[in-house]
Amino acid sequence: MNYSFTDRNLNTGLYNYRLKQVDYNGDFEYFNLSNEVNIGVPVKFELSQNYPNPFNPSTKINYDLPYDGIVSIKIVDISGREVSTLVNEFQPAGYYSIDFNAINLSSGIFFYTLTTKNDVETRKMLLMK
Repeated sequence: MNYSFTDRNLNTGLYNYRLKQVDYNGDFEYFNLSNEVNIGVPVKFELSQNYPNPFNPSTKINYDLPYDGIVSIKIVDISGREVSTLVNEFQPAGYYSIDFNAINLSSGIFFYTLTTKNDVETRKMLLMK
């Protein structure tokens, strides 16, 4: 048989995979796959649209960093008032995903901004309760 599997939002590094075969009677056996998978660093800076959008009360934000550095992700409301800081730390180059829970916020339009030394990008999201 041929199998395929897509593993999304992995951090940079080496990964090994194995298959678990389960028989109809419940017996199982593991098969280690021979190839290591090397996940490298992203080629470009990117801030993805949050998912789901609109959301209630939590959403996921993905971003790619092609270089190491101080990273900041802030959430502001429609009037520009900061309501949350999701990230404010040094991060190595790689692929990242962060969850934002807006349980304490009212419905409305919010903006999230990813800031690094060299890049800034902002996207809009909608909280509907």
